[in-house]
This record gives sequence, structure tokens and C-alpha cells, in this order.
Amino acid sequence: MKIAGEFVTETLEYDGGRQVTVYVPPVPPQAVVFAGDGQLISQWGGCLEAADVPPTMIVGAHRTSDTDEMARIHEYSPPFDRERFASHERFFVEDVRRWVQSRFGVALPAKRTAVCGVSASGELSLAIGLRYPDIYGTVFSASPGGGYRPPAVMPGQLPRTYLVAGTLEPFFLENATRWAEALRDAGAEVEMIERIASHDDAMWREEFPRMVAWAFGR
Repeated sequence: MKIAGEFVTETLEYDGGRQVTVYVPPVPPQAVVFAGDGQLISQWGGCLEAADVPPTMIVGAHRTSDTDEMARIHEYSPPFDRERFASHERFFVEDVRRWVQSRFGVALPAKRTAVCGVSASGELSLAIGLRYPDIYGTVFSASPGGGYRPPAVMPGQLPRTYLVAGTLEPFFLENATRWAEALRDAGAEVEMIERIASHDDAMWREEFPRMVAWAFGR
């Protein structure tokens, strides 16, 4: 897909060097999405150009280079390794945002800022959104894993949340539904979508422009 925007990748000083890839729209962004699994989600910029959505920057923090899937989960899901999660949390929330402001001059208010993830990083987006609703006003969580579950007591301030999962991935659909119900019960604005799909990035990529439209307007 030929795109009008550009991709910028740089290595930040975290965990021996961690890449961040940014999709920069062809006109100044009116919204920004920070994402885990950034090597995947940052590439969806072309999908936004083909959709009727405001110009949106995607800031994708790459996952760990460790091929052990549990290493990724330990960064993205709080219950498994709280120290490792907290270290990545500081990188994601503080270092990456500071770099984006310095490198691109972009620092938008919470109502124009989302945090996004898929599968394990879908847990990350929920965890970060609940911890920092004053920074990330919206959560996009696709097919979230089940390690991180809704807390017994929800925070007083909650982000708007868009959840999606496939009918052919019942484990992940159950997780998404659990979060949708808990957030609604706590008074949050929630969009919960079911698609006829399995656990794959085709569904997530197709849903992404709908997420952006829902959060930031067409």
C-alpha cells in the first residue's frame, strides 16, 4: 500500500536499546495513538489514510526481542512480574512520550490520545489506560489476554474503551467481554465489538480505523 505519510524508527535507551516506530501522517496530527507491539501496529498508518478519520500519529513501542513469549507477557501484563512490568511502564509512559514531544513536537491532550494493544499488549493498553486516564483518554484493546483482569475496585476516573474480539477465539472474546462488563458497571463509556474472526492481525488491522473514528471523530 502506497502511503502519503512516513515511518520513522529510532532506538531508545531501554533494555539495552528498544526501537520505537512512528507513523507520521502527511499533515499535522489531530490525534495520537501509543501502542505496544509497535512493530506491528505502527504499520497500520496506511489503513488510516484510506479511512475517513482525522490525521492520526501512531507511536509504536516495539516488543522485546526475546523470543520467549513469556518475556513479552511479563512486560505487558502486571500480575506476572511486577518489577518487569513497572520498568516497561516507565519506558512506555515517560520515555516514549517525552521523546515524541522532543522529536516531533507532538503532545496532545488526553481526549486526543489513545493507548492501543492486541493480545498481550491488549492487556497493556487496559493496564496503562486505567493507571493514566489523565494522559490516555481512550483505550483500544483487541483480543486481550486473560492474565490481567478487572480490579475489584475500579479507579474513579476511567478512559473510554473500545474492545474487539473474534467469535472464533473464545478465550479472548471472554476476556474482552469481562472487561466490557466491568467497565460499564463502573460507569465508563465502552464499545464492545464481536467479529467473525480468529486470533490474527487481519481483524485487528481492519478494526483499527473504526477505533480511531469512534474515539476521535470522522
